[in-house]
Amino acid sequence: MDWMEALVVVVHVVIAVALVGLVLIQQGKGADAGAAFGGGASQTVFGSQGSGSFLTRMTTLLAIVFFVTSFSLAVFAKQRAEVAGEAGIPTVKESRQAPVQDAAGSETGSGESDLPELE
Repeated sequence: MDWMEALVVVVHVVIAVALVGLVLIQQGKGADAGAAFGGGASQTVFGSQGSGSFLTRMTTLLAIVFFVTSFSLAVFAKQRAEVAGEAGIPTVKESRQAPVQDAAGSETGSGESDLPELE
């Protein structure tokens, strides 16, 4: 199961970097006005419609894969937490500590504090 979790983590990181790259490549909605003054959209690799629809579809696909990997990593973490809980890990119990003497010989930890009490 560890190799599967490692594979999902690697895919998750690659998808995250690809999503950042795709979002940075895309043009904003206001960039269409600049293309009207000699943008030459018919000479692009993606055709006369431009790269908008292709990049939007790729971003949507990568976002879906990102959410699926996020969900699967959450399931892996939950399983790991359940296994750790069943392993008999001891719990911390609150206990009163004996007063500790500092270098001057006075006791500290006697319950008295310089801070005012809350009412």
